[in-house]
Amino acid sequence: MKNTEKYTQVFMTVFQVKEEALGAEFTFSNVEMWDSLAHMTLITKLEETFGIMFDTEDILSYGSFLNGKKILEKYGVDFNV
Repeated sequence: MKNTEKYTQVFMTVFQVKEEALGAEFTFSNVEMWDSLAHMTLITKLEETFGIMFDTEDILSYGSFLNGKKILEKYGVDFNV
């Protein structure tokens, strides 16, 4: 499975949404289900999926589907493969 597919699958699982819901508008402030518990569940699932450990600053700034990819790229996750 490609990294983009893994990433999308984590969001679909944590937030129980279809892939079509994910995009620029899928942000902490726009998604009612994205509360602190869902946020930490998301972070944990992403760490497990990609074998990384987020810095506290990145956990706090992880506020959107699109921005999350940029953060993961800092940890060596390549979305072009």
